[in-house]
Amino acid sequence: MMALFNKTALECSKLITEHYSTSFTLGIKTLDRRFHMPVYAIYGFVRYADEIVDTFHDFDKKVLLDRFKHDTYQAIDEGISLNPVLQSFQLVVREYKIDHALIEAFLHSMEMDLYNQDYDADGYNEYIYGSAEVVGLMCLRVFCEGDCNEFDSLREPARKLGAAFQKVNFLRDLKSDYVDRGRTYFPGVDFSQFGLDAKTLIEKDIQRDFDEAYIGITKLPRGARMGVYLAYTYYQTLFNKIRQLSATTIQNERIRVPNPQKFALLAQTYLKYRLNVI
Repeated sequence: MMALFNKTALECSKLITEHYSTSFTLGIKTLDRRFHMPVYAIYGFVRYADEIVDTFHDFDKKVLLDRFKHDTYQAIDEGISLNPVLQSFQLVVREYKIDHALIEAFLHSMEMDLYNQDYDADGYNEYIYGSAEVVGLMCLRVFCEGDCNEFDSLREPARKLGAAFQKVNFLRDLKSDYVDRGRTYFPGVDFSQFGLDAKTLIEKDIQRDFDEAYIGITKLPRGARMGVYLAYTYYQTLFNKIRQLSATTIQNERIRVPNPQKFALLAQTYLKYRLNVI
């Protein structure tokens, strides 16, 4: 019955992904089927950790995060957890030999959100690495299926893609981060005086990340390429919308890509994949 227990745990992570992110769910569904559950497991883990620091305001977040961290490592060490999110995650960590340093960096970034309200350049890079780049590297471990040389050759583009996604999230979520949570991630930017010049500098940095990431996407294993490209296309589309808006607008609105447009992007991505354009 262990197989049933594991299947149920993985299905819980899938459910979490479907409820929290339409875009990532679409991306995962376009991966080769063998990658679906491992990536759902990774997403479920990082989503729940993020939920602790962003949502549970009526509880002691540090206590909850410390407990989650302890339970994560215990699950990995013992190969079992009664928490379905951690059970599914530890299965993937052990099967794909995900480096514990990646997990530690991620959880450290979650801890940074408990205390840091603004970041200098070093803290900004450290946070982005732990909160986003390592998640891309965890998924890359799955996609490379034990091929260390392939993983090493794609490591930097995977980091750039994670960084681009996270920086776009920062721009998209300016209002909730700055107004509701008091956080400012971009170093050296005074959001009470946020204007076109600062916005343009940030956007140039993000586009460089996207450009470097795209080179790696074209070299991904074929079973992973379409799904990652779809996520890349979605975020590039969101980023393009943000670039067309004023600094004032993105400070006061959360910009999104409507679901019909997401499905149109899916159709376009599938066509390019079938034509071997990507």
